[in-house]
Amino acid sequence: MITLERLQPGHADALLAFERENRRYFARFVSDRGDAYFTDFAARHRALLAEQDAGVCHFHVVVDERGALLGRVNLVDVADGSAELGYRIGECAAGRGVATAAVREVCRLAAGTYGLHRLTAVTTHDNVASMTVLARNGFVPVGETTVAGRPGVAHRLDLAATGPAET
Repeated sequence: MITLERLQPGHADALLAFERENRRYFARFVSDRGDAYFTDFAARHRALLAEQDAGVCHFHVVVDERGALLGRVNLVDVADGSAELGYRIGECAAGRGVATAAVREVCRLAAGTYGLHRLTAVTTHDNVASMTVLARNGFVPVGETTVAGRPGVAHRLDLAATGPAET
C-alpha cells in the first residue's frame, strides 16, 4: 500500500537521501541530475515548493505504510487544464507495482483535486517498464520524441474522456 503526499518542506532530507541512494539506478534510464543538483538541493527544494504554491506544478512523494519514501510523482507545466507527468520510483520498490499505483493515484488527483483534463508523459524506447506503467494507466502513444537526446515516445491521457485505467 502506497500513499502520495504533496511535497512539503519537511520532505527535504528524506528526498535528498532518496535521490542520492538511487542516483546510479536512475541514470540507467534518464540523464543524471549532475553534482550541482545535490550540492544545491535545499535551494532547489525551496524553488519546487514555490512553483507548487504558484500552481504551475504539483509535486508528490510516494511513501509506504511505514512512511518510507519510495519515489516521487509530479505534474509539471500545469496550464490550460493540462500537465506533464513525471515519476521515479527507487530501485528497492521497482517491479512491485508501486509506479503503477502512484501514477493511478496522481491521475485521480489530476482529474479531481487539480481539475486537469489531459496529461502527457514521455519515455525512452528502452524504458519498457515505464511504458508499461503508462499503458496500465490508460496513456496512449501519440508520437515519437527525443528524451535527453535519446529516441522516445510521447504519451497522452485524456482524463475527461476515459479517466485512468483500473488494473
